[in-house]
Amino acid sequence: MLIFDAHLDLAWNGVEWNRNLELPCTRIREFEKHFPEIVPGDCTVSFPEMHRGRVGLCVATLLPRLHRKQKELTFYQSREAAHGAALGQLAYYRALVRKGVLTEIPDQQTLQREYDRWQSTIAAHPADISQNPSIGFILSMEGAPPILDPQQVQQWFDWGLRIVGPAHYGPNEYCHGTGSAGGLSADGRELLKEMDRVGMLLDATHLADQSFWEALDIFGGPVLASHHNCRSLVPGDRQLTDEQIKALIARGAVIGAAFDNWMIVPGYKKYVTPSSEVPMSKIVDHIDHICQIAGNARHCGIGTDLDGGYGREQSPGDLDTIADVIQMRQTFEQRGYSSDDIARIFHRNFVEFFLRSLK
Repeated sequence: MLIFDAHLDLAWNGVEWNRNLELPCTRIREFEKHFPEIVPGDCTVSFPEMHRGRVGLCVATLLPRLHRKQKELTFYQSREAAHGAALGQLAYYRALVRKGVLTEIPDQQTLQREYDRWQSTIAAHPADISQNPSIGFILSMEGAPPILDPQQVQQWFDWGLRIVGPAHYGPNEYCHGTGSAGGLSADGRELLKEMDRVGMLLDATHLADQSFWEALDIFGGPVLASHHNCRSLVPGDRQLTDEQIKALIARGAVIGAAFDNWMIVPGYKKYVTPSSEVPMSKIVDHIDHICQIAGNARHCGIGTDLDGGYGREQSPGDLDTIADVIQMRQTFEQRGYSSDDIARIFHRNFVEFFLRSLK
């Protein structure tokens, strides 16, 4: 079965960590044993692992986040520095497109073509699709500071950007994100209006509660939540409340389930709680909660955020690489989900959302 992953920081890993994502994770891990104090953990994502796990389509990010061990230093970054970092990551994606490793998906027609190609490939080679030539990606931005001002939205759209999540951690020039409280700035309101005008999509992930509600009031276009879990299961402002889930469902959104352990089970403590206590079946709990609120399985998807600043040590215990995500199918089957619903969660909901929403 094909998997659509709605959130992967591929360029950040390739550029910030100097990871050659064309190698299997075992090879990358072997190389990174030489400097364990620098890398965020054993990697779980690379292109061979995505092929092996049938992750053929994804949302790939521009993430200008400076990595700092001291969290209080992570926010000292100007718009200009963020802009430069994001352009460097964009160049990384374009180099891999030129090489034939990735295929950029800027519109509905390309998405339909790549979706059909992957479905045909899986049907023809159900046991082994490791030779598939390219992985399709839709370009997103996690945290809007690389957009120098709202008037630059059109230029970013012309460069291929299709999704913007205005927030990341803490406040920025446009809004408030995870770990902070507050609404949109004047620039933030103008940013959303410009995004709406040019046809960009809004990713509500990481928005602080006040910024979330203000954004939904101002932005009239399609909304998704690329990598979010449920606050009623795991408390914390990084998670969606039931009211937020209902609002997203009313807007036709799809919510991607995140695989970061502290978002999956309550009381998880980084570097203390064993990963064995966080199996992937606990992620199904979050997906099922959203399905129960919606009354159907049409608003859930996968947005792993694997290697999003952490590694295997902070991923579910029964996951070695992204190739293992497909194993969640058994849990869905055991809980009575139909084959159609499982296919929707793994790929169809996000594919249909973007077929409706991309220009």
